[in-house]
Amino acid sequence: MKKRRRKLKIKNISIFLILIIIAIISTVKLSNKNSTFSSPKEETISPKEDSITLVMAGDALINDLLYNDAKRDDGYDFKPYLTLIKEKIKDYDLAYYNQETILGGSDIGVSSYPSFNSPYEVGDAMIDAGFDIVSLATNHTLDRGKKAIINSRNYWNSKEGIYAIGSYSSSEEKELLESRVFTKNNITYGVLNYTYGTNGIKVPNGENYLVNLWDVNNNYEGYKENVSNDIKKLRDKVDVLIVAMHWGIEYTHTPVAKQKEMANFLSENGVDIIIGTHPHVIEPIEYINNTLVFYSLGNFISSQTSDSCTNYKCNIGLLSSLKITKTTDGIKIDNVMNELIYTYNKNHSNYLVVPFSNEKIAEYLPNYQEVYNNYANIINSDDERIKTVPLAS
Repeated sequence: MKKRRRKLKIKNISIFLILIIIAIISTVKLSNKNSTFSSPKEETISPKEDSITLVMAGDALINDLLYNDAKRDDGYDFKPYLTLIKEKIKDYDLAYYNQETILGGSDIGVSSYPSFNSPYEVGDAMIDAGFDIVSLATNHTLDRGKKAIINSRNYWNSKEGIYAIGSYSSSEEKELLESRVFTKNNITYGVLNYTYGTNGIKVPNGENYLVNLWDVNNNYEGYKENVSNDIKKLRDKVDVLIVAMHWGIEYTHTPVAKQKEMANFLSENGVDIIIGTHPHVIEPIEYINNTLVFYSLGNFISSQTSDSCTNYKCNIGLLSSLKITKTTDGIKIDNVMNELIYTYNKNHSNYLVVPFSNEKIAEYLPNYQEVYNNYANIINSDDERIKTVPLAS
């Protein structure tokens, strides 16, 4: 009898233990089910993004009218002309403009059309306004010879954080500066710069580094190889490759066939952004595949008064901006905004570059609405990524 009771007791304990094990297993399964429901693997994780913004202005074409107005007892002061632009530039990570007239300095004498030379104070004003990328290869680079170029390079090299490209004092300097890779917000970038020519002034033999010519000796097809080699040196080192092109026909709002051909060639070679200058008036903007092309930003600041500059067109330029975004999927360039700007003067004095979005634009340009409509139509694009900044309300 005792033996039978002992067996029954053992049996009851076994059943009890089995029930406990079943309960534990059920709890674990339920827990796993709940944890699977909130598993991070099922959540959408956004890829990491880095971004920078770039703003661009066109030609700084400094002639005698501007020199005379900027003259002071101790030199020149161009900073007041850029007061309103400075307020815009501070909002961007990078800022580019084209220095049309070489900064050879006052020591060799400032000069105007047709052979320009500008004082260093022009650069001081541009740097003070926030610009840090400068193109130097223009049709006026050789206007005052090698001495002006050496002075220009010494000036720009003395400015920390400024990247001036397109004209150099030696082949070693050219090689060094054109291979530089810059980094901002984890995005790497490089810049190249070329001009179509130098107004018939020949580059001294063996000194091609003085100015980057796209078309040497009118041998366009042969020179493509040199340009593509320059691009190859940078392309694989940077996320974004920018090329500043001094090209086109002056005073025409329509890109010519040569510009289109060059733009397509640069796009095929992996250039991300093409910034065009030289026509002194604005031209359209478009994407060629993934390459964003600004055919001409027009004049940034000038006092041109020729018959070719009627209807304000040499006083109207663009302050264009964009956003560069880097993700694990690659680089995206969009959010292209184009602000019309106007170089105001009163009897060739008190020059001021005024954005059309400024609330006081009517004080500087009474018929601003008509002028805005005329020039906004040039850059209006069917591409929703390219927009024009509206007038001040």
